[in-house]
Amino acid sequence: MARELMKGNEAVAEAAVRAGVAAYFGYPITPQTELLEYMSRRMPELGRAFVQAESELAAVNMVYGAACTGQRVMSSSSSPGVSLMMEGVSYIAGTELPMVLVDVMRGGPGLGNIAPAQGDYNQIVHGGGHGDYHSIVLAPANVQEAVDFMALAFDLAEKYRSVTVVLMDGMLGQMMEPCELPAMLPMKTEFPDWAVTGAKGRERRFLTSINLNPTQQEITNLRMLNRWAQVEANEIRYREYFMEDAKYAVVAYGSAGRISLSAVRTARAEGIKVGLLRPITLSPFPREAIYQASRKLDGMLVVEMSSGQMLDDVLAATRFTVPTEFCARIGGVVPYPDEVLDSIRNLVKGPLTTEGHPRDRWLKRMAERN
Repeated sequence: MARELMKGNEAVAEAAVRAGVAAYFGYPITPQTELLEYMSRRMPELGRAFVQAESELAAVNMVYGAACTGQRVMSSSSSPGVSLMMEGVSYIAGTELPMVLVDVMRGGPGLGNIAPAQGDYNQIVHGGGHGDYHSIVLAPANVQEAVDFMALAFDLAEKYRSVTVVLMDGMLGQMMEPCELPAMLPMKTEFPDWAVTGAKGRERRFLTSINLNPTQQEITNLRMLNRWAQVEANEIRYREYFMEDAKYAVVAYGSAGRISLSAVRTARAEGIKVGLLRPITLSPFPREAIYQASRKLDGMLVVEMSSGQMLDDVLAATRFTVPTEFCARIGGVVPYPDEVLDSIRNLVKGPLTTEGHPRDRWLKRMAERN
């Protein structure tokens, strides 16, 4: 198929439409508003459900109700709006329903600003709402990946009865890139036997997240945890670049991964044997891949647009056995490739240590810089 030049938010919306989403509920917030605006036109013209709710709280609970029917349903928002959705997301997870959420991250905390950031990592990757559950989290690094991940997100959500989040930042949402859109999938006509589709001629079905019996709640949580073990066994995704002979490696995701790849290529041209490991599933996290890579490395650099939220996961994955440094810009500031390149050069110069926390050394450098 021919490639089209599209803004990231609109490309994601069209990809969701082509993946067979039957209902979208949302509320405008920058930098994801174009996704909602696109859906407001596209869904009604196809005879599908679109509601701009009065708030993010209302939107996520509309998703909750629609998900009970077994249809493909979704919402999208940006960081403060996603925070408001977290109670409903926990209800959806606790009811074991499939749902897709797109989070186009902005600078924070609080209202912050509308610039790109990756500060939602902990909220999205390490649970989101209250209780014992895990969400599947996919992190695209370009518009084409964001398009490709929408159908995958719905497939994974349905396969594992899970909340699945496509986590991207404002840069990906706002940039225009050529992308190839998938073919239009047919709408679902068959639904799982748990779905609430009308009880005429059969036993009633009950879908709820409330379970007042602790023993039964434990059984439910164990069932969800066993399902998550299947996700960890089968759905971990990541990409490696120049890792075959690498003595050093950068770990970064999303836009930070894209920026880091440019720096890695320049460093390679300078003769530095450095590679890039880019997590695609942030949850489940590619712990074993990072650990196996770290055993062959002299040093590692973690790059992100947050204050070390993924860094802690990388350190745990390496089991603190490889010298690791940290490079970040926060609050909506996007790092330049040259900043990452300088960090790679400094990593090679050393001295390298596993003592202390890399975030502390980074903070000291930022204090000297400012």
